[in-house]
Amino acid sequence: MTEIAQRLLIQAMKLPVTERAALVAGLVESLDKPDPTLDALWLKEAESRMAGYLAGELATVDAKEAFAELGQKI
Repeated sequence: MTEIAQRLLIQAMKLPVTERAALVAGLVESLDKPDPTLDALWLKEAESRMAGYLAGELATVDAKEAFAELGQKI
């Protein structure tokens, strides 16, 4: 973290909880900008995967099995 970011964090921690929450919400919102080009690429990918699944070209994995491989429980 840069020095200026560190100073901002220290200052932000002095704010009341409601103002800190609003600050966090604003920061998160600033990171989550829709990108129509990226959205179109993901849609194409999802449609391709669904077509592959429906055609029997893609195997499925049970969610519990997938998470178990990652060492996580669901």
